[in-house]
Amino acid sequence: MRGAFVGVVLAGGLARRMGGGDKPLLPIAGRPMLDHVIERLAPQVGALVLNANGAPERFADYGLPVVADTVAGHPGPLAGVLAGLAWARDNRPTARWVVSAAGDTPFLPRDLVSRFAAALADAAPGTIAVAAHAGATHQAVAAYPVELADGLDRDLRAGAARALLAWIARHRHVFVPFEAAEGVDPFFNVNTPEDLAAAERAIGTLGKADPGRTGAA
Repeated sequence: MRGAFVGVVLAGGLARRMGGGDKPLLPIAGRPMLDHVIERLAPQVGALVLNANGAPERFADYGLPVVADTVAGHPGPLAGVLAGLAWARDNRPTARWVVSAAGDTPFLPRDLVSRFAAALADAAPGTIAVAAHAGATHQAVAAYPVELADGLDRDLRAGAARALLAWIARHRHVFVPFEAAEGVDPFFNVNTPEDLAAAERAIGTLGKADPGRTGAA
């Protein structure tokens, strides 16, 4: 199952509410937030890439491919999804889906991909799986069929794909519900300094401040 999925961590946002810079590199429990995202997602996928613009060397310690947006102008997270889809199409011919996750979601479910796979097993071709929790959708965490790459590229270049959920709604999609298995919102995302402090407190209750970094082949 893992080989059918490529993960892309969306780390290319402008982080305006955090004052700019690389938000995923901010520390939680003594490690960059990105460490926690990778530690949870990498074991679930056959390959993992980071989507970020600018100098890729700042992520060199992770040993992961860094793919920049292929559409200029910072058109939003869908550009990162497209970068992941294009990388999977060109480098992992057996991959069928790309799972996106924001680089500021340090509590991702450890069964994210298996739950997506189960939801997609009997779905029609071209179906997107979107995470949901407590009555809310979390469209930054989703599984996209690789065959949608060309259509997304056309839409982005035409200015017809800006909002994630609106673009998803134009395609077949299913919402996959998740519970707070570890006592914390699995899709909690860090947007402000207050969120960062809350994540620090929450991760302390999980007892998962494991040392080291992990990557994916």
